[in-house]
Amino acid sequence: MSHETIAAIATPVGVGGIGVIRISGDKAFFIADKIFKGKTNLCDAHSHTIHYGHIINENGETIDEVMVSVMRAPRTFTAEDTVEISTHGSPLIMQKVLSATLSAGARMATAGEFTRRAFLNGRIDLSSAEAVIDVIHADSDLSLKNAINQLEGGLLNEIEKIREPLLYVSAQFAAAVDYPDDEIADLSEESLEKTLKDALDKCEKLIDGADVGRIVKEGIICVLAGRPNVGKSSLLNALTMSERAIVTDIAGTTRDVIEQSVTINGVAIRLFDTAGIRAAGDEAEKIGVDRSKGCIEGADIVLVLFDSGEAISEEDIEILSLTKDKKRIIVINKSDLEQKLDISGLADAIKDDKLVYISTKTHDGIDELKQIIADVCSLKMATKSSSLVSNMRHSEALKSAKSSLAGALDTLKSGMPMDMCTIDVSAALESLGLITGQGVSADIVDEIFARFCVGK
Repeated sequence: MSHETIAAIATPVGVGGIGVIRISGDKAFFIADKIFKGKTNLCDAHSHTIHYGHIINENGETIDEVMVSVMRAPRTFTAEDTVEISTHGSPLIMQKVLSATLSAGARMATAGEFTRRAFLNGRIDLSSAEAVIDVIHADSDLSLKNAINQLEGGLLNEIEKIREPLLYVSAQFAAAVDYPDDEIADLSEESLEKTLKDALDKCEKLIDGADVGRIVKEGIICVLAGRPNVGKSSLLNALTMSERAIVTDIAGTTRDVIEQSVTINGVAIRLFDTAGIRAAGDEAEKIGVDRSKGCIEGADIVLVLFDSGEAISEEDIEILSLTKDKKRIIVINKSDLEQKLDISGLADAIKDDKLVYISTKTHDGIDELKQIIADVCSLKMATKSSSLVSNMRHSEALKSAKSSLAGALDTLKSGMPMDMCTIDVSAALESLGLITGQGVSADIVDEIFARFCVGK
């Protein structure tokens, strides 16, 4: 535990109703008392109480009227003595209160230092500490739910279900080395194989859910594809209820990829409006078409747009070919015009796809399309896992643990002595420890908390 007392503004930059300055450390109450003028001596105040008064500077001048929260260790976010000063939300006032706090003996907190102390003081594990960022940046109901689950130890519980049997096996091996003449209970080839297989299965289930976790955290990547002038930009504007994309009657207006986020039925969707796919007329359009094809490759869902007022073209056929391996929704736009599109010849090609008729001009069918997108997203994110791995670092650690466990099983099945599995079991435990924080290096901890904002 650090003996330095730290302070920082804990609320976002800008004008608001209130602002909060957080102080944490052994001298938090002493420092707060030096700048607080009220009826209560904060050093003597009961834990989890709030006190009215004023903050004064070193010259005794009043900075602001405040409410001060007193929280005693270990029942605080950092597990240290903590004071939170609620001021009026003026950036000038908050900066003056922070300056007074620093002058009274606190040190300016570094990025993520409050959460880092919570981890180092044993209040939360490393995966829960990382979930704090995900909670702050959650932009959908699903991403928030998963982040809260991880913050409350959901992933930790899943990892411990894997680690505990492996730790028992490791202890059995150690006992067998220390006491070679004694018979160690439960150390049989059958029980070891079962333990390794169970651990491997659990790792694989978490890894299998990682793609869903990434989608929940970052949003579904939904690409709007089609030949020029079928209404992709108009659809982007209709789905986002904005004028994000430029819309004209000139084919090929969109030359680059335009991204806009929207939430549909609680699911975060990242919409990508792409350049119309056709034989490029110039170098700029060629680059735009190439980027469109690249977007399609990385898409979770593709909305393939057709023009209801025109017959099927070679470009339409090419786009269906480009997207054949993708989860697709076939969108027939311009339903308000005379029907000239005959898709009967494409029945086999699109038989597994959802199909919807819309008009971006009259907005007919837009609500139906939104519901279809939400339904397809829900199917894509269906999972039996109670805790989704949404962090790339966690996913890589699980893959490393899986590889080590597979190696241990191969060693066991090859007929070699059981204790030869020790190296792989230890490697698996080390990889799992990278997720929860057991034995993690200082460099990794530094890298993780460097992504936090100051004040959290």
